[in-house]
Formats: sequence, structure tokens, C-alpha cells
Amino acid sequence: MNTFKTSGVCAQEIKFDIKDNKIQEIEFVKGCPGNTMGLAHLLIGMTVDDAIARLKGIDCRGRGTSCPDQLAIALEQLATK
Repeated sequence: MNTFKTSGVCAQEIKFDIKDNKIQEIEFVKGCPGNTMGLAHLLIGMTVDDAIARLKGIDCRGRGTSCPDQLAIALEQLATK
């Protein structure tokens, strides 16, 4: 399980598991439970590249980022390791 400390959003961290370039599990710690659980369920089975393409750049209330954007950043960082 990978853990990413978020910045600029309500969720404090994102825990996620990737296998064969597909998202297996996602858990947002804190944040808006209904939204983050819904997002997590929609992304299960999606490829990392597709998730990044769909989530990167989403803004929440003018913060310049969002929980989905933070997940895209986490996935990009994992891909560059």
C-alpha cells in the first residue's frame, strides 16, 4: 500500500494500491467521505494513466488543487519511481 501526504485539501493523506498498472484500492484519510468513497469506487480497475488523465488539474473552490488532483499527483510520483 502506498501513502501520499496531501497538500491544500481536506483529506490528510491518500492510501492506494496499484497492481499491473491498475488501481486496486484507494482510501482517502479525512476529507468529504461520500465524495472520496464515490471517487475511490469509480477508479477501482482503472489504469493509472487513465486516472491521471481524468483527474489532473481538477480544482476545488479555487484552491488550485482537489482530492482528485492530489491523487493524480500521487500516481504520477509513483510512476516516476
